[in-house]
Amino acid sequence: MSDFAELISNAKNIVVLTGAGVSTESGIPDFRSPGGIWEKFRIIEYSEFMASEEARLEDWRRRFFMRDQLGEISPNVAHKAIANWVNCGRCSMLITQNVDGLHHQAGTNADAMIEIHGTARYANCTECGLRYEISECRAMLEETASAPSCRKCHGIIKSAVIMFGEPMPRMETRRAFEAAADCDLFVAIGTSLVVHPVADLPLVAKKSGAKFAIINRDKTQLDDLADVVINHGIGETLANFQAI
Repeated sequence: MSDFAELISNAKNIVVLTGAGVSTESGIPDFRSPGGIWEKFRIIEYSEFMASEEARLEDWRRRFFMRDQLGEISPNVAHKAIANWVNCGRCSMLITQNVDGLHHQAGTNADAMIEIHGTARYANCTECGLRYEISECRAMLEETASAPSCRKCHGIIKSAVIMFGEPMPRMETRRAFEAAADCDLFVAIGTSLVVHPVADLPLVAKKSGAKFAIINRDKTQLDDLADVVINHGIGETLANFQAI
């Protein structure tokens, strides 16, 4: 803790990367740990979603089921601490792999946040880009028993989450790598650091001379590269760093 506090104190430009571990204390199960989401549901890749009405229906029903199971979720102390870092200007960029929108709910400045894997807060037409609320998509499916289609161009509507096999968003990815290359402290919080290209961000930061800290319940494959590793509860850890 004292080593991390020293890194924070000396840093002038902090970039934070968050993963599923930040949201588990809000009641959202992570994806890859035992009992996680991918043990309960079949992964539907982007190409299958676009090609198959049956796959689209399965994907939408899974999303609605998860919303019903989770109910109302709220940001936890970790989300609020990170929002404070961003909004006070100490953290120049928050890059999140999470699609749950809890960083938004915590009040994080949207201009200093990159949702690099998209968001589950809304959906878009894959043809014309028209935005839809998730509640609209659910009403369409329940009314027609078909996967939602665009009222404007009849294109396929998809959650704004980046699916497996879907190209990463170019602008967001470029901004993330630029931020990593420009920081003097890169902090990875609640992420297993196994999903690329996001897992390459700490390498870019270190190559550019930044310090690197990891806060995660479990060990990661980049622990040996880090200057500080804290394997402890994320909320309990960040409660000590609400203000930096």
